Amino acid sequence: MILQTDGLLNRDTRGDWVRLRTLILLRWMAIFGQLAAIVVADRYLGMILPLGLCFMAVGASVVANLIAGFVFPQNRRLTETQALLILLFDITQLAFLLFLAGGLSNPFALLILAPVTISALALELRTTIILGFIAIGLLTFTSFFSLPLILGDGTRLVLPELFEFGFWLAIVIGLLFLSLYSRRVATEIRSMSDALLATQMALDREQKLTDLGGVVAAAAHELGTPLATIKLVSSELAEELADRPSLREDAELIRTQADRCRDILRSMGRAGKDDLHMRQAPLGEVLREAAEPHVSRGKRVLFDLYPSRNGDDRQPVVLRRPEVIHGLRNLIQNAVDFSRSTVWIDGEWTRDTITIRIVDDGEGYPTQIIGRIGDPFVRQRRSDQDMTRRPGYEGMGLGLFIAKTLLERSGAELSFANAADPFLTSEERPERCGAIVEVIWPVDRLVVAPYRPLGENTLIQS
Repeated sequence: MILQTDGLLNRDTRGDWVRLRTLILLRWMAIFGQLAAIVVADRYLGMILPLGLCFMAVGASVVANLIAGFVFPQNRRLTETQALLILLFDITQLAFLLFLAGGLSNPFALLILAPVTISALALELRTTIILGFIAIGLLTFTSFFSLPLILGDGTRLVLPELFEFGFWLAIVIGLLFLSLYSRRVATEIRSMSDALLATQMALDREQKLTDLGGVVAAAAHELGTPLATIKLVSSELAEELADRPSLREDAELIRTQADRCRDILRSMGRAGKDDLHMRQAPLGEVLREAAEPHVSRGKRVLFDLYPSRNGDDRQPVVLRRPEVIHGLRNLIQNAVDFSRSTVWIDGEWTRDTITIRIVDDGEGYPTQIIGRIGDPFVRQRRSDQDMTRRPGYEGMGLGLFIAKTLLERSGAELSFANAADPFLTSEERPERCGAIVEVIWPVDRLVVAPYRPLGENTLIQS
């Protein structure tokens, strides 16, 4: 199944990230901190500061906050440009305060990291780079041009040049490191959030299909008797009207349409049934149901089911859970997409575990990503062959992540490997030479207890 999530998960179409209220609250915190630092330096430390200019700088932030709070709704989402301008104002205001209060000899110069870090967490990379360069430029400017800190006795607080350069270098390195670190973490969080959303959408869709199939199956069951009656009566009428061809044709038409209604209901009910008996099936039937959309795509799909060690000779009966079927279907789709001609689906069981192996005869997984398979947005198996194997395909790298997440939710453990050494020649490669996916369940998470009563069928709510 191809999940249509491009528009939903595309960053450019998901709406804006930062609320105006968030930046207003952060700025109020900065304002109170700046006022406290100015008052303490003037009243308690006896430093001589240009208080008028300092309070003017803080007042500019107060006015900007008041205007933003009264003019715009607090739940307003900022565009990229608006967030850039607000953070740029904060950097410039802080740099002006540093210019008035000693430049890099002021320990609060470290706070210039905050706006850039916020940008790295919530905004685009381009915006973060712009703010980073501006912050470093303003910081460098204040290191050469600033009013000195003057103590109460008139002494100027002057740091050694080596120490001042080290402080500048530490702030620059910290700015770069924190920005890269914050952006990396934020990107991982957003990717995982998007991937989990897509997984939930896939599971919801599979569940809706199952529920819809249950409604159709119930309708087919209820309509079975009247359709059979219609067919029986129409057949008898056709025999009795043998001497009246026009009426006989009408009776036969009624019989054929009854058969057609039966076939339509039967085909519509294949997606799933709410009948408790249909919530479980032999392992082979569940595998064939998962593979059904892909068996007619021009590739051979071969099934092999067998017990192992102390396994029962009889096939285990397993739960037809939507996450199991959809997860296996995604794995089989991936194998069919990248195989040359054949996909093997092996089912093996013991008293303790159920094991499914899906193997293809393709190129296998690239060695550089095999350790990351199952992570969201890992897009490729063999990127240079995607267009020839799947023309027009532009995947988001979510298929294996969705399959892995859904199957792990059902209690399975997955492992990914290659069946053959990628450096072997085509003549040396075995028949099963492509990728291998192995899915293992504990028996108690998937297998239905034998001879257990099914219970009463539940009423389907449409």
